[in-house]
Formats: sequence, C-alpha cells, structure tokens
Amino acid sequence: MSYWARGVALGAVLAFGGFSPAAAQDYPAKSVKIIVPFSAGGPADVYARVVGNYLSEALKQPFIIEDRPGAGSVIGTEAVAKSAPDGYTLLMMSNTHTTNESLMPNKPFKLMDDFVPVAPVNYSDLVMVIHPSVPAKDLKEFIALAKSKPKELTYASSGPGTPYHMAGELFKAMTQTDITHVPYKGSADARNDMLGGHVNMMFDAVTTMAPNVEAGQLKALGTTGDKRTAVLGNVPTIAEAGVPGYSATIWLGIMAPKGTPQPIVDKLNAEIRRVLERPDVTEMWAKQGAAPLIMTPAEFKAYLDKDIAKWAEVVKISGAKVQ
Repeated sequence: MSYWARGVALGAVLAFGGFSPAAAQDYPAKSVKIIVPFSAGGPADVYARVVGNYLSEALKQPFIIEDRPGAGSVIGTEAVAKSAPDGYTLLMMSNTHTTNESLMPNKPFKLMDDFVPVAPVNYSDLVMVIHPSVPAKDLKEFIALAKSKPKELTYASSGPGTPYHMAGELFKAMTQTDITHVPYKGSADARNDMLGGHVNMMFDAVTTMAPNVEAGQLKALGTTGDKRTAVLGNVPTIAEAGVPGYSATIWLGIMAPKGTPQPIVDKLNAEIRRVLERPDVTEMWAKQGAAPLIMTPAEFKAYLDKDIAKWAEVVKISGAKVQ
C-alpha cells in the first residue's frame, strides 16, 4: 500500500468514528507478519522467532517471521513502512535503525515519523574477535599491529549502520587506528568469511559468536559491555583490556507502521512484556548473554530518541560513511 493509499485508509477509519478500543480485543483475527530486515541466524532473527512463538501461543494466531535483509536493514524496513497500519505487519528492529537516522539521511523512510514504538525486546554485549592467523595475542598487541599497518587490516560487519559496523568505527576512533571496513549483506556472510580468514576482525553478538570462540575457531580480544559477560567470563571487556571508556551493545525491539491504532500497540506491548517476564525466557537468555528490556510504548519512544542522538554524535566523531 502506498503512503497516499495508507493515508486515505486511515482517514476513512477516522471518518467512521475511529478505531474502537474494544476492537483490539479481537486482534489478531488472522496471522501477523514480523519482518526482520537482517539475515537468518543472527540475533534479530533468532529472538524474533522466540517472541513470535510465544505470541502465537498466547494470541491464538500465527506470528510469521520473514527475513528480508539488505542495504543495512533498509529493504525490509521500507517494506514495513509501506504496509497497512493495522497491526498485521510488524518490524523487528535494532540500534542499526537508530544509527541509520544519521548515517543514511536519504533513506526512503524516517524512523520516528513512519513508525510507532511497540516494545523493546532485549540487549546483549558484542565480542571483538580476530582470526587465529592474525599475529596478536591480546587487544594491546592488535592495536599496535593495526597502527603499524594502516588500512591493511580489515574488519567485517553485516552492513552499514549495524551495531557491528558502529562498534568497529567507535573502536577505530578511540584507538586512533585505520582498519578497513568490509560490509556484508548480512551477519551470516560476514561470520563465514571471518571463520575462513578472509577478514581479520569482527564485532559480533556474544550470543552468536561464543560457540566459535569456545571451539577455538576465533580468538576473543574483548567484550563490549561495562562488565564481563557470563557467557565468556574469561574474556575481559575492551575497556579493561586497553580502551578505557569503550562501550557498545546490540538491542532489539518491535515497531509498527505509523497510524497503527494505539489499542493494538498497547495490546502487543502487554503481551510482549508477558513473554519477557517468563522465568524460562529470562533464564534461557541469560545463558546466551542477553537480558530482557521492558518498557511501555512511551518509554520505548524516549529510549529511541536518546539512542538516535547518541549515535548521531558517534557518526560525527568517527566520520563513518556508507560505503
């Protein structure tokens, strides 16, 4: 549906007396699609399926996960922006989206104008890994190596504006190193080339990369949180390993097209909150290095506004650009 057609449809609803809160009790009356604008197997895909399964169980309708990666999340996100604002097409988003507000000012949508916040989902630390072929045994040695070989070392990301990309740019800015960014269409492709030794370094979600580190396929130099993660407890934070003040995480949330009736937004928020408060969910995620984020739609909006401002400053300081 075009933006114009969506506006006409919304106008018709308002003309007939608006959306009745009672109608939200009948929602959903059919299957709901959650579009993930990232590749299969990454954190957004994995956690969308967890949340979707529980929502399907609670609301008695299928919540179908559809991965539409590409263009640093723009392809899948634009598809949701152009969808009918009726609660049947949702977006699984991350801080990629808040970063892209300043990194990609000419994209075909504006996050806070074309979407409404529904609920956050969770957050987790990243881990900085290098291929075993890189001659550095710890973070300080890697920084020294990077400084001795400007532009020669490479780091992979799942695309411009993703948390993996911005974690790398923040690292470069804080260590005054020049490491070449190699963007991929998704985290799975980046991870595969990392494992194959085609790139030297990568920031990736602890939840996803821990098995590769534990198997000795990659070497972890540091995690990106303010304290060590239980999943890789023997790996220091980047801040304690040599870059004081460094901090970066990945978080996920759900948004809907602008104009989605507030009673539906509130109902989804309440149901997602119930999922996040389940002891089995919090326990499972803790073992993976993730923690639930619970907020009202209004609190989530404030969180998004603050994150947009934060990453705008990082983009400015780092000079990061879409390649």
